Amino acid sequence: MGRIRRWQQRHWRERSKAERVELYTVATWYVTTWLFSLGWLLLPLVGGLGHRPVALVLGSLVLLVVTLQCAVSHRLTRPALDHYLGRARLPAGAYGLPAVLLGLALALLVALAALDAADPVAVRLGIGTALLPFGVLCGLTVPVRVFLRGTALLAVLLMGAVGLADRDGPGILVTGVMVAFQAVFSLLAFRCGAWTLAVLWEAERAREAEARLAVAEERLRFGRDLHDVLGRNLSVISLKSELAVQLARRGRPEAAEQMIEVQRIAQESQREVRAVVRGYREADLGAELAGAHGVLTAAGIDCEVRAETGGLPAEVQSALGWVVREATTNVLRHGDAGRCEVELAVRAGHVVLTVENDGLAAPGGGGGSGLAGLRERLAAVDGSLEAGIVGAGRDRFRLVADIPLRTVEGVTS
Repeated sequence: MGRIRRWQQRHWRERSKAERVELYTVATWYVTTWLFSLGWLLLPLVGGLGHRPVALVLGSLVLLVVTLQCAVSHRLTRPALDHYLGRARLPAGAYGLPAVLLGLALALLVALAALDAADPVAVRLGIGTALLPFGVLCGLTVPVRVFLRGTALLAVLLMGAVGLADRDGPGILVTGVMVAFQAVFSLLAFRCGAWTLAVLWEAERAREAEARLAVAEERLRFGRDLHDVLGRNLSVISLKSELAVQLARRGRPEAAEQMIEVQRIAQESQREVRAVVRGYREADLGAELAGAHGVLTAAGIDCEVRAETGGLPAEVQSALGWVVREATTNVLRHGDAGRCEVELAVRAGHVVLTVENDGLAAPGGGGGSGLAGLRERLAAVDGSLEAGIVGAGRDRFRLVADIPLRTVEGVTS
């Protein structure tokens, strides 16, 4: 059990939601190919073979070829999915071996029908079995129209070959139905699954882009504030410095007055820049809570905020605002959450902020610089930070910031 849990932690829980869905989908395709192929072939063929040596030889060869088909399909399923998702091109000649194996399997099955060496039902099921591994590859890589045209042509050829082999009218129709069924099954089970994965990955990329845009927007805001503060003052300083130089060259005493004015403007600019930086560093708690709810909701995450912000000291609001900002950003960047809960409450002289989500997203991507930076900010107001995985299934991440109000009030008073 311990090894299984460690494997789950390393290979499952560390994956994003999109990666988990993709892994589950590909594993389902593997199981479906092997189970359907061998299940549809083995029992009917064994029970329907004649007792002549030629029947046993041909039946054994069919089983061997179909097994090889499944193995080749297993190896090519992931490259075919990557081709569909645009990650990589399918290797040249990827269709060669599957096509040869398909042709060989169908030829052996037609031979069984021609020699009357197997039950007709077993032969039809064998045809469907041989088509499935090849349908996996084509269903993921061939355009739908081309796939359907090729299926129709193959159905006509197989119906003609089987008709010449055993001259069974209903059997010919069943052969065509079996080919059509496998074509539809390949499109529904494999191509539709790949399309779902493409949509999921597109949403994942949109969420990451949204997080990057939020950071870029904040940088632009800060840049605009600095430009507004420094632009005018620097222009005045430049003009007055140039004027002071001209006056000094003429020996005019007004040059000193101009330089005093330059000094005053420079000091004023310094104070204004500090105010801008201070405002940037001091996060507004109410605004951060509202922003967290809006951003997470827009990203498709069910967000619930319960907060009591009235009467909290400015230092506490600033520190907790940064916790909310950092936690929200990293839920978007590093997690795959479907729900996030934010609660702010005052309990027994302490203000406690709890951020919990089901995406296992820790600030800073884990125990890195994000958590360390938050602990430093909280330490300035004697606060503490706890973060970790919680829940009976250990499937939720909880971050708790605790600040004693009495200590803060004593410092500020």
